[in-house]
Amino acid sequence: MACEELEALRLGLMNVLGTEDESVRTHAEAELGEDLSGPIEALTEAETLAEIGRHLDAALVDLEEEVAETDPDTDEYDYLRGRLVAVRDAERDVAALIRQGEALLDGYGETHDLLHELFPVEE
Repeated sequence: MACEELEALRLGLMNVLGTEDESVRTHAEAELGEDLSGPIEALTEAETLAEIGRHLDAALVDLEEEVAETDPDTDEYDYLRGRLVAVRDAERDVAALIRQGEALLDGYGETHDLLHELFPVEE
């Protein structure tokens, strides 16, 4: 069993952050295999945090459907439920990361405006 959503998320975050750790990439790709499609494939190819958020949400919907279709009296069901919790946590983390990034942008804009207010440029 593979934690497809989390491995795909790791690859997408590596793209966004510019991380080039080949051992992590190789491990994640091996875990995922070659038959990628849908939101999992899109997550691995994401280039922005917004794309990651959208594709992770779609992957979560697919995982929720898989959980709903699985017999609750099996070990697979327990595993899928655990995966579901982990992916929901990851979704919240990505949303928080986006909010933090936007807050940084706002803060730098305010600092820029304050500097111009304190030190006006004469033209």
